[in-house]
Amino acid sequence: MRVVFLGDIVGRAGRAAMAEHLPRLKDRLKPDAIVVNGENAAGGFGITERIAGELFDLGVDAITTGNHAFDQRESLSTFASEPRLLRPLNYPLGTPGRGEGLFLLRRGPAEGARLLVVNVMGRVFMEPLDDPFAAVEAALGACPLKAEADFVLVDVHAEATSEKMAMGHFCDGRASLVVGTHSHVPTADAQILPQGTAYQTDAGACADYDSVIGMEKDEPLNRFTRKIPGGRFQPAEGPATLCGIFVESDEATGLALRAAPIRLGGRLIEALPEP
Repeated sequence: MRVVFLGDIVGRAGRAAMAEHLPRLKDRLKPDAIVVNGENAAGGFGITERIAGELFDLGVDAITTGNHAFDQRESLSTFASEPRLLRPLNYPLGTPGRGEGLFLLRRGPAEGARLLVVNVMGRVFMEPLDDPFAAVEAALGACPLKAEADFVLVDVHAEATSEKMAMGHFCDGRASLVVGTHSHVPTADAQILPQGTAYQTDAGACADYDSVIGMEKDEPLNRFTRKIPGGRFQPAEGPATLCGIFVESDEATGLALRAAPIRLGGRLIEALPEP
């Protein structure tokens, strides 16, 4: 299978870049599935039903989120009713929505293949949720690679690099891809781990990089230099760069054959995998 994962979509600029560049990406890489993190898609904070629908209309198969999942109050009902929109699996029992989904692909050469997406949130330097490792262990045990799923993708929404890397090794040989989100800056460590799991510490954001992690520069600079909030954070509105990772897996094992970073459009130096 050929899977594209794109990092946190930030505001209108990130959504516009999706609409502009995703057709080129699809034409070049011909992915069987596209998964994105959409937790910053609505003005930088959360996601709405309308925006989720726009992303699905662009060909996105599943949307993951993170600590901003419920910033838009209207999204509570959307998480409860839309199985393709995921929130972190390790939220407390009773939280609306679900943290994992098994999706049957309905297009292309991989039609009929089973894609498991697991969304989990880290606890280091973040809100303390339930144990992410125990949550992922249960998810992988209930839907093992190749026995129940042809491709397993784990989105680790976390602050600490060490926690993301630990999750990669924890899942090595049991997932096709473990990828980090939340930091909004793409890391240069795309690799295949010893037991065959593709890994990147952070996918980066689909955002305007003439910014501070996707936000207009003035307010973050003001807070760093004066320690006095002067207003709300606002998403930067310049041309955005699509950032993520492309993984091709082995049909027999579900493990990764190759993994390569994606950077397309905007300000960052372009990186596009070979077809």
